[in-house]
Formats: sequence, structure tokens, C-alpha cells
Amino acid sequence: MNLKQKDKQYIWHPFDQQKGADVIPIVKGKGAFVFDEAGNQYIDGFSSWWVNIHGHAHPYIAQKIYEQALELEHVAFGGFTHPQAVKLSERLIHLLPNNIEKLFFSDNGSTANEVALKMAIQYWYNKGEKRIRFIALENDYHGDTFGSMSLTARGGFNEPFETLLFDVDFVAPPTKENKDAILNKFETLLKTNEIAAFIFEPIIQGAAGMLMHSPEILSEMIGLCKKYGVISIADEVFTGFGRTGKWFASDYFQHKPDVFCLSKGITGGFMPLGITAVSDTIYQAFYSDNAKHTFLHGHSYTGNPLACAAANASLDLFETENTFEKIERICQLQKTFIESIQLHQQVKNARYFGTIAAIELQTDGESNYFNSKGKEAYQFLLKKGIILRPLGNVLTIIPPYCISEEDLKSVYQGVIEYLNL
Repeated sequence: MNLKQKDKQYIWHPFDQQKGADVIPIVKGKGAFVFDEAGNQYIDGFSSWWVNIHGHAHPYIAQKIYEQALELEHVAFGGFTHPQAVKLSERLIHLLPNNIEKLFFSDNGSTANEVALKMAIQYWYNKGEKRIRFIALENDYHGDTFGSMSLTARGGFNEPFETLLFDVDFVAPPTKENKDAILNKFETLLKTNEIAAFIFEPIIQGAAGMLMHSPEILSEMIGLCKKYGVISIADEVFTGFGRTGKWFASDYFQHKPDVFCLSKGITGGFMPLGITAVSDTIYQAFYSDNAKHTFLHGHSYTGNPLACAAANASLDLFETENTFEKIERICQLQKTFIESIQLHQQVKNARYFGTIAAIELQTDGESNYFNSKGKEAYQFLLKKGIILRPLGNVLTIIPPYCISEEDLKSVYQGVIEYLNL
């Protein structure tokens, strides 16, 4: 049996119906490309689920992981620390807003959010208050663990589990049109003194199809949280590390969140790592002589030295490879392309923010994750050596920052050829 046949026999892949699934064996990656076992090359136009920011198999990150593996591969993070974690923490604290002072390590985006919601609940418990309700945005996606599923929009991904999820107050993403109604509803919820925290995907709701909303109004919502003493949590798992054109999407806000959840691009796509970064106010509610105030949460691979080494190497590359100049170039190319196709008859909506572009295709069915329109486009582009994993009928272009202008324009040309079928 070849690799593809063995895969089909033994492996269950995520987010795809396995009946009829066509899995491509990838054996090599280099820069913005991946290569299958037959030698075919593909432009990775979605950064392998938005994690690969500097390019595949980047030799510098690989070398730093190798060096760390020879020094220390892992040590329990309960009661111990190591240089890579300390170095990474110091660097991230200087990149995050001034109110963020402590980092808690975990393994991925879902767990970074799970940690945040548990911290929010226990924060109030430690202060002697019972606050267990959360506010989230409609269409939000925060992960696949049970707590993060509860904070995610109902239907779609989580329908089989909905009877087991805790109740959440959902409000519509803020726009200029609904601003007054949303802010009034939001403030009414905050006034109940029952809300533990407000969690949100800042500016771009990724899994919902790259829906985009107002940073200015979202900042006002964070300001209202501060007015009523409610914790605000920015799920920057997708939007962190340059995706929106700045280090973090929250850099567009006047008011800064109390908690940041980070993952995906943090290690340049090399290793799993999650971070929940918090303000000192939250940390002090756990810093106590009372043992029951301890945050009793952890993972076997918390603070893994190899993952931290990859993250430090990724931050090095932001400095040594003029990464933000690359990001700005991609931002301009995305803007120009999206504006050029917005009126195409096959395009229902086209939008962009920073390095993120989304093309919502015209379809007879509803625009959602289960719409099959995008699969048609996916197969067409795949034959042209381009990988754009659709979200229902929404094509997303989210390239690694190393992509050349020529290769990105090849992606654009492929999309135009599909639209002109």
C-alpha cells in the first residue's frame, strides 16, 4: 500500500466527513510551498490552518529547536522553569499592552481559551462572588473543548453537544448600523452583576467565514467592561502575530482587554503552544495564603522547552527578516485584489483586513460552514497547485508572510479563473 492507502486504513482526520474524503500525502514543505509524495508542489494559501507565518521548514526555527532538543527537551512546569520559557515570557510581555503582566502556558488555542474562562470564574470565586455567566459575540468560534464550545456560536460545529453546554449571552458583532442597540443590550447585561467575562474574536471572526466588525465599537465594549468591573478576554489565537497588520488585533483598540489568548502563529507553525496572558489584577486574585485560591489547572506539556524555543525563534525572525515589511506588502496586495473582484457576478461579498482576505461565493444555499460551494473551488484550485481551504462557500486567502508577490498573484489568478468559469 502507498502512503495514501495506509492513511485511509488507519487515520481519522479532523473537520472533514471521512466518507469520500480525498487526503493528499504531503512529504515536504519549503517556504510558501508544500510537496506531495508524487512531487507535485502546492502554494499553501491558507498557511496550514493559519499557523505557518514564516514559511515551511524554516531553517532558523528548525535549528533552534534542534539546539534546544540537545539541551533540554522537557521538564515539568509545576515547580520548575527553564530559560526558553522565561525569555519568551519577557518578550511577549513587552509586546502586549502595558496592563498585561503574567503568562500562563498551555498547548493550543482551545486550551488557551479554556484556561481564560476558568480563570474568569475562579477570579470571582476567590473574591467571594458567584459570577458564572459569559457574554460572547454571535458567530464566534473559541475552540473544541467543552468550555470553549460553550462560548462558541450554537449550531454548526457543536450541535450534537448543545444540551451539555452552559448558557451564554450572545450579542451581535458591532457595526455602525447596530451600534446603539448593541451597546445598550451589552450595558444592560453588565449591570446585572452576574457577568464573569466578555470573550470575543477581535475584528475578524475566523471560522465563521472571516466576518469582520468594527474595532472602534468593540473598544467601546471593552471600556464598558472596565466601567462595570467585568473581565474582557481577547481570543487572539488567529489574529495574533501580525495577521491584522499589527502585532495583535487589540492594538487597534483604545481600551485594552484584561486577558489575551494566543496560539497558532506563536511558534511559526512548528510546535503546539498556547498562552493565556493576564493583567496583574486577575493574577492577584489567585496570589493568596489560601490554598483554595490556587489555579489548579495544567497540562503535561505546559511550557515545553522545544515549543518555547520555536516561539523565540519566530520572534527573532520578525526582527531579522523585516517581517512587518512583508506583512505590509501582503496587506496592500490583498486590498488591491479584493477591491478588484468585489463586483464580480460570482462574488456575494469580498472583504479584507490586514493579511486576511475572504471571498464569499454566490450560492443557492445558505452561507455557512456546511455549504458545499467552496469544495468545488477547492478542487479547481488544487489542480492548479493552490491550496485554499474554504469555510463553506467562503474562500480565504491567508498566506505565510514569506510568500512572494509572484506566487500570491498566482493565487489571485487561480481564483479569477474559477470565478470566470
